[in-house]
Amino acid sequence: MPRSHCASSAPDTRDPRVSRGHTVLQVPVPELEPFVLERYRHYDRDLVSSDPSFVHAHVTALGPFLHPRLVDEGVRTRVARIARATPAFEFRLADLDTFPNGIIHLVPEPEGPFRALTRQLWRAFPQCPPYAAEFPDARPHLTLDALDGRSDAVTMESTRRRLGDLVPAQCRAERLDLAWYAAGGSRVLWSWPLGAGEVSGLRP
Repeated sequence: MPRSHCASSAPDTRDPRVSRGHTVLQVPVPELEPFVLERYRHYDRDLVSSDPSFVHAHVTALGPFLHPRLVDEGVRTRVARIARATPAFEFRLADLDTFPNGIIHLVPEPEGPFRALTRQLWRAFPQCPPYAAEFPDARPHLTLDALDGRSDAVTMESTRRRLGDLVPAQCRAERLDLAWYAAGGSRVLWSWPLGAGEVSGLRP
């Protein structure tokens, strides 16, 4: 991806779909994109993005984030400073787990760099608690699927089989994306490389 930090223009706030979407600051994980994209096509086809820079497989750093119309130059500068101060880092995805609500996910190892990034972003944007404060101390994770209590269509074992040789995966966190999720309009709004030197000009 080019060093320019703007991946696409912001959503048109006159579009009624904008009011029904949300933003997320996320670390893309392209190594798991084949699996996660297929699951999006299965469950949430309307959220499948046509933006080539949008990576559906990700670890959330902070979300939901600010509405796009509130993401002004000052906000972008704060995020850029945090991204610049966060060195790119290696992590491994191998351990499969579930949350009490049935979400099947991979746990990054180590978790520390993700937790530190979330803490810094939340400190900078206290009005945006992680997961809207619904899940206190939620651990960093990459969502894969969800258990269906009504059938055996999705289980931990079936998920392991579907993953095949995608895991264990050795990954590298290299950028922080501000992603917009909306039916028919999911895309990357802004992107910042982790550990970069100077912040390059941001274009609208």
